[in-house]
Amino acid sequence: MIGHIDRLMLRLGEITLKGKNRGRFEKTIAEHVREVLRPYPQAKLQREYGRMYVDTGGVPAEQLIERLKNIFGIVDIIPIKHTEPELEAIIAAAVELVGEYDLQQETSFKVNARRVWKEFAHSSQDMNRLISSPVLRAYPLLKVDVRQPDIELRVEVREGIAYIYSQIIPAAGGFPRGSNGRAMLMLSGGIDSPVAGWHAMKRGLEIECVHFHSYPFTSERAREKVIDLARVLSSYGGKVRLHVVPFTEIQTSFTTTRQDNLMITLMRRAMLRITTRLAEQQKALAIVTGESLGQVASQTLNSMNVIERATDLPVLRPLVMQDKDQIIETAQQIGTYELSILPYEDCCTLFVPRSPATNPNRRVVEKVEENLPLEEMIERAVQQTEVLDITPSMPSALSTTTTESTDSDWF
Repeated sequence: MIGHIDRLMLRLGEITLKGKNRGRFEKTIAEHVREVLRPYPQAKLQREYGRMYVDTGGVPAEQLIERLKNIFGIVDIIPIKHTEPELEAIIAAAVELVGEYDLQQETSFKVNARRVWKEFAHSSQDMNRLISSPVLRAYPLLKVDVRQPDIELRVEVREGIAYIYSQIIPAAGGFPRGSNGRAMLMLSGGIDSPVAGWHAMKRGLEIECVHFHSYPFTSERAREKVIDLARVLSSYGGKVRLHVVPFTEIQTSFTTTRQDNLMITLMRRAMLRITTRLAEQQKALAIVTGESLGQVASQTLNSMNVIERATDLPVLRPLVMQDKDQIIETAQQIGTYELSILPYEDCCTLFVPRSPATNPNRRVVEKVEENLPLEEMIERAVQQTEVLDITPSMPSALSTTTTESTDSDWF
């Protein structure tokens, strides 16, 4: 229930705002909020210590909430009515707000008033009684329940203004965008890697995505699918940079080694090397992957150990201890699942051996790599990488007709 609301209160995370980081974090969140509000010039942001307010300017509150609730660092969004800090005006606003509920049956109710401005004539306890009495008279189906009410009407009286509200809408929480640095996300077209990227952003990482494209073995639709996944992630983190790496030459070169069981290991190590080069260019300090321990052949502990030796950067694996059902649930919540299951193959589903190595020997892998002009191919791939800046307002790159796919997410 959101009726006529003229202001939204944004509550910021207490943990993220403590200590010396408070000012920096608040500024980062405010910049992100202004960015999200850009399409709505009539909506205005106001800052207050530990809180922010958005005056809707006539924009429907639901429309703004849908955008604002994805901003990391915001814990709750509260639709509020505001009025003069006078008892009669507060009562009128309270009666109006409760009237926006469709009361068809007996409903429990409670007033929770808080007097922040101590010069206000009535105490918090007095306000509970003074406000609830006229509300109860106006709506006979209401009954008082101070322990577990269906409607908790909250009132805050501050100097110069009073707030009245009853809904608290959960938002993304976490740390503000980019507050913990920058990382490169290895983004495939599968289910796992977009979820890993979302978790990384929630912990305050600004991510740049790296996708490996093996044209003509992978279609243009596979590339467009990944652009759409990056677009969904951008709705949480603002603009997301996507690096599309041509991987055909490197991938086909591995088919000549006669080491089919090591194909996945060799591919993953090459991908990490390329991503490391791109990270150095973009001043990123880590690589994020969607690996989940034991999910596929390249995600056994020994495989991950051999693969990870190809880079000196920290490899962050937000999903490493999650099972597939947990990952799917998050993908559905954040809006990437329906895209991820579209049947457009990425390069990691090509040339997959029947029996991929789950316990690869590092020395054998390195020996195979020594017999290939790998450094030259990696350098060419980096130089030919296409860079796209993806924003939430971009149109979808492909239709969202969903067909279930059984492809594994190697990233």
